[in-house]
Amino acid sequence: MKLHEVLTVSFTLFAVIDMIGAVPLIITLKERIPGIHALKVTLASAILMLGFLFAGEPFLRYLGVDLQSFAIAGSIVMFILGLEMVLGIHVFKHDPDLSTGNIVPVAFPIIAGSGTLTTIMSLKSTYSDLVISVGIALNLIVIFVVVGSTRYIQRNLGKSGLEVMRKFFGVILLAIAVKIFRASLS
Repeated sequence: MKLHEVLTVSFTLFAVIDMIGAVPLIITLKERIPGIHALKVTLASAILMLGFLFAGEPFLRYLGVDLQSFAIAGSIVMFILGLEMVLGIHVFKHDPDLSTGNIVPVAFPIIAGSGTLTTIMSLKSTYSDLVISVGIALNLIVIFVVVGSTRYIQRNLGKSGLEVMRKFFGVILLAIAVKIFRASLS
């Protein structure tokens, strides 16, 4: 396991999950759903991401989809997510069901949504399960801290600070999506 691989996977997932960009949405949801707790959100996200890491490939095989094709499709989804972040457009729509708070809509689809799960499967074409697991674990720590301190983050970064972070990680995500796409074509 190489440190640069762990950092690449961690930053890729960080960009896709976009916890900093989700702060305003999470704040809004916390005001409407008082039962949202950082630990519950983190545990639900962990189950979804690790479950898909280890069971996603057999599931795809059952559907007759090879990992290389899924990685290419995933890199396209990542590219679109990156464009959303950089350009401020919304291709993917969220339809929050407010009755289940911690799991829907916070853990899924905001944190461990289709973009995150697709990214995890796309990363499998290039990185080991151990590297991806460590990247997921590092992001789970970030998820726990961010969900637990959304008001503090908003107060200190401000609206423009959050926007700069979102655009920066959008550009990083675009570059990583292109890298995965190229590697999957080889």
